[in-house]
Amino acid sequence: ILIFLSSAMSSSSSRHVSGMGVGRVYGGAGGTGIHVSKASFSSPAGGALNLAGVTVSEKATMQNLNDRLATYLDKVRSLEKANADLELKIRQFLDNKTKPAVQSCAADLGFGIFIRIKDLQDKITFAACENAGLVLAVDDAQLTGNDFKVKFEHELAMRQSVEADISGLKRLLQELTLSWKDLVKQINGLKVELIKLRMNNEEDLLALQAQVGGQVNVEVDAAPQEDLSAVMAGIREHYETVANKNRRELESWFQSGELNKEVVVSTEILQTTKTEISELRRILQSLEIKLQAEITVEMTLAETKSRYANLLSGFQGQVEGLEEHLAHLRADLEKQKAMYGELLDIKTRLELEICVFTAYRPGPLLTTRLVHRGCLRVIVGLVGHDNPTRSP
Repeated sequence: ILIFLSSAMSSSSSRHVSGMGVGRVYGGAGGTGIHVSKASFSSPAGGALNLAGVTVSEKATMQNLNDRLATYLDKVRSLEKANADLELKIRQFLDNKTKPAVQSCAADLGFGIFIRIKDLQDKITFAACENAGLVLAVDDAQLTGNDFKVKFEHELAMRQSVEADISGLKRLLQELTLSWKDLVKQINGLKVELIKLRMNNEEDLLALQAQVGGQVNVEVDAAPQEDLSAVMAGIREHYETVANKNRRELESWFQSGELNKEVVVSTEILQTTKTEISELRRILQSLEIKLQAEITVEMTLAETKSRYANLLSGFQGQVEGLEEHLAHLRADLEKQKAMYGELLDIKTRLELEICVFTAYRPGPLLTTRLVHRGCLRVIVGLVGHDNPTRSP
């Protein structure tokens, strides 16, 4: 709504106000602003107004001004009502967006949002600390896993070496077993032969005894007798042969006993080796179990790290969303503040126009003069506000 006010009155029937001039006052509702170009009042002889010569056309002008003043008053009331509605909406908006614990702090509109952002930042810091702890734990687990891996490789090399030794001992044991079986067969054969020799020896002794004891025949013929020394020499030679044979058999039996001892020692060594193999297998199984546990821990740590990374990204997104919402809220508040300032400026300028229009009303001279002086002060203040470079 454009309002235009001119100080020029009707040509012939207008009143003459000495030394007074009112410039253009126009304004627009809805934030367009009101501009007062200039307003000056000068009255000679102490600002006395010459109110003589008021005509009928001047009364019509005053009636027109009164009608326009009523329109302005209605507009002021509507603007005040709109201002009150806007203030109510702002208050409701702040009450809905602010926590109940900080509703008393009306000046700090984003206090609740700042608290939430602070909580999220604390959570993010705590999550970052936990993430750093998990990273350290992962590094420790990796170092421990590397140590176990080195130990496992060392134990694996020892196991392979022991298995190679066991394979060689098994082959040696098989060879010794075959040799032992052959020796047992030979010993059994020698025992059977010894028994046969003993039986033959006994039979020979019995035969000789029978031969020696049974020679009682007396022959008349003087036949030459056998040489007893030759017979004894033959018997001695025979028994020496048998004794040598028995001695060789005993030596063979003694050697087989030594071989049996070696077989027993080898068997004990084999048993000890089997025990060591069982112990190494048990150690290997325990190392495999530990390695599997370390792999499981690493997988769990990786999953935990991924989950916390997702949570951290979610928190970061929430913080960014809240910051964006806070920026929009601040922009809206700035717009509403600017709108409120414009409405207040409109209200002030409308009051100025009301003051100017009141000056045209007929009344006592003193009242009119005081009204003009008050309007002059308001106008000078507004002009100084519009032109900050000028001194008021």
